Amino acid sequence: MIERDLKPGWRRVKFGDVVRQCKEKADPETSGLERYIAGDHMDTDDLRLRRWGEIGSGYLGPAFHMRFKPGQVLYGSRRTYLRKVAVADFEGICANTTFVLETKNPDELLPEFLPFLMQTEAFNAFSVKNSKGSVNPYINFSDLARFEFGLPPKDEQHRLVKLLTSIEGCLASLSEADLATTALENSRIEDALASVPADRVITVDKLVPLGPKNGLSPKANADERGYPTLSIGAVRDGRIVAEGNTKYAEISDAEAAAFELKANDVLVVRGNGNKLLTGRCGLVDVVPKGCFYPDLLIRLKFDEKIIRPEFAVLQWNSQSTHNRLISRAKSTNGIWKINGADIRQHALKVPEVEEQDDLLAEMRAIRSARKNIATRMTTAQNLKLHALRSIENGGGNGI
Repeated sequence: MIERDLKPGWRRVKFGDVVRQCKEKADPETSGLERYIAGDHMDTDDLRLRRWGEIGSGYLGPAFHMRFKPGQVLYGSRRTYLRKVAVADFEGICANTTFVLETKNPDELLPEFLPFLMQTEAFNAFSVKNSKGSVNPYINFSDLARFEFGLPPKDEQHRLVKLLTSIEGCLASLSEADLATTALENSRIEDALASVPADRVITVDKLVPLGPKNGLSPKANADERGYPTLSIGAVRDGRIVAEGNTKYAEISDAEAAAFELKANDVLVVRGNGNKLLTGRCGLVDVVPKGCFYPDLLIRLKFDEKIIRPEFAVLQWNSQSTHNRLISRAKSTNGIWKINGADIRQHALKVPEVEEQDDLLAEMRAIRSARKNIATRMTTAQNLKLHALRSIENGGGNGI
């Protein structure tokens, strides 16, 4: 960005000219402070502190001696590609690897404007580029101080802060709504399962005419030769999402026919380094023509006259049912696995199909609400990115 690219009234400054690093120290044992912030308490692209630790509840290393106060900005200086920027709303202690920042002159750079500046892609790219080290890269404040940006006049800062704060509030409300609808979905499923009588608990081997059956994992190619297949990431939120999770491999036509996916097939994750993801499943809806499934997944074809596949997936992924399944999982070389025998012995609650259909109608309504919330969140996030680009572009993109 050069001076002539700036909107009238904006001027080019260096980060270190308008921002200082605060280095006030505090002893956790004698300061009287109650809370501390570690790196994992800060979330990517979230300015709010949602979690913290209680001082005195466990060992704090010697690095935890930096005091921060409400309104100051906390910045994770390690692995800055994680974009951890947060605004403190209480007083506490953090490690010296978390920078405590504030504006030098609030009449020149508004304190409320600073965290949004630090969320711009230009700031993040500069920080990542100037970090040192490869395993656990870090940046020094002296390097950050060299970052140059277009500083708006004070009234423009006020306007941008008002806009971005409103967007943040909208995103916070939508996030709470998403949590509430997710909790409603989970509780409704668990309530429905709790009312199923014991004589309607049936093992999977009696619910599937064939299988379970592992898939095929031939060597994939980048030329889209052969038939499409899925990566394990296709199993997502009870669905099989082929878009972005498809690759190609050459197999015989007979193999392709034997392992081709059909609508209402259910795919179960056979193994994963994360135990909580092992045993999760997804319902096949739309996949590329001829798509087959890999060996890391196990296919189930439920008898739809006894249990609806969609109902089986909802129950399978519910916390209580999934916990029972992964209690059978075994770890080999850091990978948690279940096998066909584990799945055949796994038991599901099977109410009458009319009851299943009624519950599924409720779940579709809740999921429709969740989808609507997700769409609105994406719109708000895009608006925020557009506003942040206005800061990067010196006020030049019409915000």
